Amino acid sequence: MEIILYLSIALIAVAFFILVIYVVKTLKSLQKTLDSVAHTLDGLEGQMRGVTSETTELLKKTNALAEDIQHKSENLNSVVVAVKDVGTSIQRFNRSIDGISDKVIHQVETNQDKISQVVQWSNVFLELKQRWDQRKGKQSNENSEPKQENSGKQRVYDRA
Repeated sequence: MEIILYLSIALIAVAFFILVIYVVKTLKSLQKTLDSVAHTLDGLEGQMRGVTSETTELLKKTNALAEDIQHKSENLNSVVVAVKDVGTSIQRFNRSIDGISDKVIHQVETNQDKISQVVQWSNVFLELKQRWDQRKGKQSNENSEPKQENSGKQRVYDRA
C-alpha cells in the first residue's frame, strides 16, 4: 500500500506538473494577447489625440463660421428692413400719384366744357393772329414795292 500511496503521489505530482505546464502556456499566450492589446491601445491613443486636435480645430472654425454667418445675417436684416422701407415709400408715392391722377381726371371731367371753350377761343385767337400776320406781310410787301402811279384808282381793302 505504501507503493500505491507513492505512486498516487507521483501521479498527482505529474498531473500537477502537466497542469502547471498548461497554465504557464496559457499565461504566456495571455501575456502575448495583453501585449498586443496594449500596443493597439497605444496606437489608438495616438490616433485619438490626432482626432481630438482635429476635432477641436474644426469646432473652432465652425464657431468662427457661425459668428460670421450671424454677423452677416444681422447686416442682411438691416438691408432687408431698408428695402422694405423703400417699398413702403414707393407704395405711398404710388398712392399719392393715384390720388393726384384721380383729382386731375375729376377736375377735367367737371371742367370739360370750360376746357373746350378755352380750346375754341385759343383756335380763334390763333386764326386771328395768322390773319393779322398775313395782312402785315401784305402791307410790308406793298410798302417795299416801288410806288406806281395809279390813274386815279385807289385800292380798297376789305376788312374781315
